Amino acid sequence: MLVSAMSGGNQQKVVIGKWLSHGARLFIFDEPTVGVDVGTKAEIYRLFAKLLKQGAGIILISSYLPEVYELADRLHVFRRGQLVASHDFHAATHEEVLSEAIGV
Repeated sequence: MLVSAMSGGNQQKVVIGKWLSHGARLFIFDEPTVGVDVGTKAEIYRLFAKLLKQGAGIILISSYLPEVYELADRLHVFRRGQLVASHDFHAATHEEVLSEAIGV
């Protein structure tokens, strides 16, 4: 089956599988759960946990703040390509992050 004919979640799995087969140790995930169903989202989160347990590093780029709050050890807020704030695990409120992101 062509990957382009698969669901969004299965396409994500194929891409991640390719990275794993090359022995990558640092992963950059940009909006990894956009367009995937809840089951696939949970599967991706389990994969993140497995990768971290094996010593890999993950940079997660996401506009879905609940996902960031749940998964990130550190949260960096960027606005117009510039770093405007950094927060430790669970140290930032939703309001703070949004305010920093939009510049108010």
